[in-house]
Amino acid sequence: MIRWGILACGRIAKKFAADLRLVEDATLAAVASRDIDRAREFVKEYPAKKVYGSYEELVADPEVDVVYIASPHSHHHQHTLLCLHHGKAVLCEKAFAINSREAGEMVQLARSKNLFLMEAFWTRFLPHYLKLREFIDEGKLGTLKGVIANFGFRPPENPVARLFTPALGGGTLLDIGVYNIFIAQSILGVPDRIKASMATSETGVDEQCAIIFEYNNGRMASLFSSFCAHLETDADVFGTEGRLRLTSRFNEPIPSLLYYPGFADSRTPIPVWKEEGGWGYQHEIRHVHACLDKGLTESPVHGLDATLSMMQTMDRVRNEMGLVYPAD
Repeated sequence: MIRWGILACGRIAKKFAADLRLVEDATLAAVASRDIDRAREFVKEYPAKKVYGSYEELVADPEVDVVYIASPHSHHHQHTLLCLHHGKAVLCEKAFAINSREAGEMVQLARSKNLFLMEAFWTRFLPHYLKLREFIDEGKLGTLKGVIANFGFRPPENPVARLFTPALGGGTLLDIGVYNIFIAQSILGVPDRIKASMATSETGVDEQCAIIFEYNNGRMASLFSSFCAHLETDADVFGTEGRLRLTSRFNEPIPSLLYYPGFADSRTPIPVWKEEGGWGYQHEIRHVHACLDKGLTESPVHGLDATLSMMQTMDRVRNEMGLVYPAD
């Protein structure tokens, strides 16, 4: 059994804990929150052997093999270093850090201590994304030409503070725009040039974000994220021989994958997976287990170099938009 600890007990931690139940060799050994009452409420629904009111207690527990970090972006750097200094393997939520400097320090420490560290980019392990890559690798889209991705939702009237607070890494880019950048960069590569602009919220973070990736080989990506409206949250990947469309939401395990061959308007739905239930985090959990079982310190699928490259690209985007965080 792989014994998991969960650091921070928010909404995404609940989804992760629920999907741990779908992984046969996983057990929830401990959870921690800075508010012990919140941790106790958490384990009423997602039972764990131990409940802690501090993160220091969690990382000091010898019965925890790997820690899932579910705190806000602004704390990923601090909490990852805390875990690594205590010899724990780490799966850290995205965005991996506030900037590439923080990300570099996290990766450097993990590598120096020979400890497993991976960004929890669950989309990379979902069946529909794997099928998308399969189509590309088989040449069914021909020479790749571009990616279009949109992600938007309207927060409630009293939105979660982290969405708009600069000190917490607020704004669309780190929260949802990261998915747009992932789908583009993982398929087209690191852009040669970036154009980006933002609509600024009252708090100074990006309420909307528009990004263009340009490549010397003629490829392009158009990426848009917004907190102003519920968008389709879909993505198109196209080339000289066809197009693949990921319907809403393209980053989750629920979208349809539609194939438009050649220049035809007709589409072919692509069967992707058998329904398993859950939120979709079980796929990345199983991958972490496979890595730990093999004694790996980095994922061969979503390695730390890919994570660092993503963070560097987001730094470039923020530089273009003029978005600066206190952590910078």
